[in-house]
Amino acid sequence: MAEHWLKTPIGKNEILNLKVGDVVYITGTMITARDEAHVRMLEYFDEGRELPFRIEDVVIYHCGPIIVEDGGKYRTISAGPTTSARMNPLTPRVLEKVDRMVIVGKGGMNEDVVNALKGKGVYLAYTGGAGALAAQTVKTVRDVYWKDLGMPEAAWVFEVENFGPCIVGIDSRGNSLYKEVEKKVEENFRKILSQP
Repeated sequence: MAEHWLKTPIGKNEILNLKVGDVVYITGTMITARDEAHVRMLEYFDEGRELPFRIEDVVIYHCGPIIVEDGGKYRTISAGPTTSARMNPLTPRVLEKVDRMVIVGKGGMNEDVVNALKGKGVYLAYTGGAGALAAQTVKTVRDVYWKDLGMPEAAWVFEVENFGPCIVGIDSRGNSLYKEVEKKVEENFRKILSQP
């Protein structure tokens, strides 16, 4: 298990070098994207329109932050991860449009996403319930897109410093920490059932 301190834009070789279980800290640009932001991205793709931001150059963060406007500037109160599984049906189509991607969320993603990440991306797990801690790493809210979707669903552009620790939950080789845990749980469950 290695430790990586990465800065955006994160290069493809850096992404391909990450392995399941590695610890990652991120400095640079993150864009929050929950269900509705993913749907909006796909609408843009289907209509042949360019997104207002480059998703390859940033980290996509499954997060519905709590933001307040303070003196004409935005301030982050909480920025914890949301459950990534909700983006399972949408993420493979988004990944078709990029050469590389780093995703941060909680709870893992399904086999379709694991396959779509092969050779181009990673999924990083961040601790749920740590929204206030995550907010401390947000140095600036640089912009917001699609405010019509509402605060948690809009795409917020964060500049973060040493966001983490994140754990590589899915790497670009198709390895998944979640699959490994499920396998061990199943093995232990079978052992328990086989005992008299």
